[in-house]
Amino acid sequence: MQSTQNEPQNRGIPAPITLRQIRVNHGPAVALDGVSAVVEAGRVTALAGANGSGKSTLLGVAAGIQPVQGGERMLAAHVSIALVVQRGAAPDTLPLTVRDAVNMGRWAARGMWRPLSRADRVIVAESIAALGLEGLERRALGELSGGQRQRALVAQGLARRADVLLLDEPAAGLDGEALLLIDLAIRREAARGAAVLCATHDPEVVRRADRVIRLAAGRVVAAA
Repeated sequence: MQSTQNEPQNRGIPAPITLRQIRVNHGPAVALDGVSAVVEAGRVTALAGANGSGKSTLLGVAAGIQPVQGGERMLAAHVSIALVVQRGAAPDTLPLTVRDAVNMGRWAARGMWRPLSRADRVIVAESIAALGLEGLERRALGELSGGQRQRALVAQGLARRADVLLLDEPAAGLDGEALLLIDLAIRREAARGAAVLCATHDPEVVRRADRVIRLAAGRVVAAA
């Protein structure tokens, strides 16, 4: 049965997101071949594998933005999802400050044109602080280092306060301090009950995860 990407299904499943036998083709190439996975609430799950193994494609399926050629994507009722992209996916030319970018994390709750409430501003400030970005709030994203910009994107995801937090290689190319800040931030998200799925090939991120799903050539080769 092919998944309906824009119509989340609630079949009494306990996990926020359940993927069953997902198949995705990129032209003639098979990107995912019968992948099944469960994204569990309150846990950090590492989606591990080499470049080209299908990690980013599977994140896109979990987020509901990647069409599939087969399988099912099932959501529990009323699930909200935040997707944090790699810093290279956010153009340097965007005329946004750090605060602007993190404010955008509240749009799903408030709408684009409604001013942020006091509670929203507190969430934004907490998200900025969690990623060590105090003092950079007025800096344009294009003026930041790669690591600072990645932390700003993660802060935007935190500000969403979503039920599911999906991250695509958040640790790529970052130094130890930035890695620690991101690790602590996503663990706090899991502690408040969010389901965290993090695509990575960083062995330290994999080691710290509660669960690990390993992909190779578009298939799950191990899950624990």
